[in-house]
Amino acid sequence: MTTNSPQPTGAPIAAPTAAPTSAPTGIPAVVPAGRMALHSQPVLNLPSGWALRPWRPTDADVLVAASQDPAIRQWNRLLVETAEAARQRIERMHQRWRAELSAIWALAQPDGEAVGLIGWGDIDLRGGSAEIVYWLLPAARGGGVVTEATRRVSRWALDDLGLHRLRLCHSVANPASCRVATKAGFSFEGTMRSALLHADGWHDEHLHALVQGDV
Repeated sequence: MTTNSPQPTGAPIAAPTAAPTSAPTGIPAVVPAGRMALHSQPVLNLPSGWALRPWRPTDADVLVAASQDPAIRQWNRLLVETAEAARQRIERMHQRWRAELSAIWALAQPDGEAVGLIGWGDIDLRGGSAEIVYWLLPAARGGGVVTEATRRVSRWALDDLGLHRLRLCHSVANPASCRVATKAGFSFEGTMRSALLHADGWHDEHLHALVQGDV
């Protein structure tokens, strides 16, 4: 599980309108504004039969259950204590898609209940980058589905959306995410010292990345 799960708080975010197609320096945006906002969030099927689909208001209880899982709370700093707060969080996910700031999917069996979350936070279309976020409920862990899902959303981000560089960051005390990064093809680039504050203090983080052209 990664550490930077997006926190949907604050006022609703408006979708981008008439954004310039190039930076003030004259360097064009890697991905033109509107490529996400003008399209519905797709369902992404996995070879194992699982599916990545947009979160639904009916998934609210899953977010509440995830918030109560010690590992998810530790590495994702997830705190959703009521169904109403969860529904607001889910609506925030859809607002952030329309604002082109994040792309978050529920991991589920076809037509089934969500058992995990995966997607991209900190999306920068102009700069062509994003950071992955994910977690799984205990019943879905250990079967390799998070690695499969990481590969799938990475292909979407690079091939369909057109980003250039993807990051996977995790606490050095979370070796499971290190294994996911390696199996999903992310290269280890180094250690960021004292990079993120958790409940038990500041953690060093490993930085992994996948860029256009990587095999």
